[in-house]
Amino acid sequence: MAKEHMRSWKVGDVTVTRIVEVWDFQDNINMTVSDATPEEVIALEWLHPHFATPEGQQRMNFQGFVVQTPTKNIVVDSCIGAGREREFDVFCDLPEGFLEDLESLGITREDVDIVMCTHLHFDHVGWNTYKDPETGEYRPTFPNARYLFGQKEYDAWQEIRNDGAHHPGHMIECVDPIVEAGMADFIEPDHRICEELFCEPSHGHTPGHVHVCIESNGERGVITGDLMHHPIQCAMPHRTATFDMDKDAGRESRMRFVGKYADSGVLVIGAHFAEPTAGHIRKHGADDTRFDGYGI
Repeated sequence: MAKEHMRSWKVGDVTVTRIVEVWDFQDNINMTVSDATPEEVIALEWLHPHFATPEGQQRMNFQGFVVQTPTKNIVVDSCIGAGREREFDVFCDLPEGFLEDLESLGITREDVDIVMCTHLHFDHVGWNTYKDPETGEYRPTFPNARYLFGQKEYDAWQEIRNDGAHHPGHMIECVDPIVEAGMADFIEPDHRICEELFCEPSHGHTPGHVHVCIESNGERGVITGDLMHHPIQCAMPHRTATFDMDKDAGRESRMRFVGKYADSGVLVIGAHFAEPTAGHIRKHGADDTRFDGYGI
């Protein structure tokens, strides 16, 4: 994490700021779209240079978002967390810094009112908790916040965590302590978070996945969560996403999302999109839908 990677956008009276833990991660495109090829990435010129390498690899970030409304400080998806052991090396033993980046916005951990988790994958709940250096126990990072977990999502993870295919460590470290502390609120897919923010369902990536919509002073934005991981999915929402738990439902959610927000003027903030992260979905012809990054 580094402050130079922080960036903010305005949606009416609401400010959204990204806090990045893994910057410009590069990997094969089939990590995201299971049957996509480097040649397809190379052929889509609009992906270059911001979202793809010349060799056809995808570029992406792992990041969380701080949303400041006139009355609330909200963390949307708290990223990976420092010093954790996860399945892939790139996510292990990350340095401290998330809270320092937060404080650079004038927000202490005590100032956070709400933590909204679009879903319960490890890279979206990490800073829900911190490891107490004296006891080694994981405690809620934001002591005055209510943590919002989808009821459907949470219920499903009680089974998923024990299915033998998914490591339960992040649930034990980052979700269970919140529930045990009585700081969790279990919400429906259309929950209104505050006056300016509400959820829309986009199940498929996980059983209860939602994305977060913003409306303020006639302007609109949306934080995608993981209904898509890379801008190429704006051009091919119908293609199968590698990490969707329910691939048919994930495909339907993406197609519905792109259909709704293409040419809508809504600022789309991609949870894993590389710089510039935010922009607009636009149609450039009958069979050509693109993500036009903000400022490029």
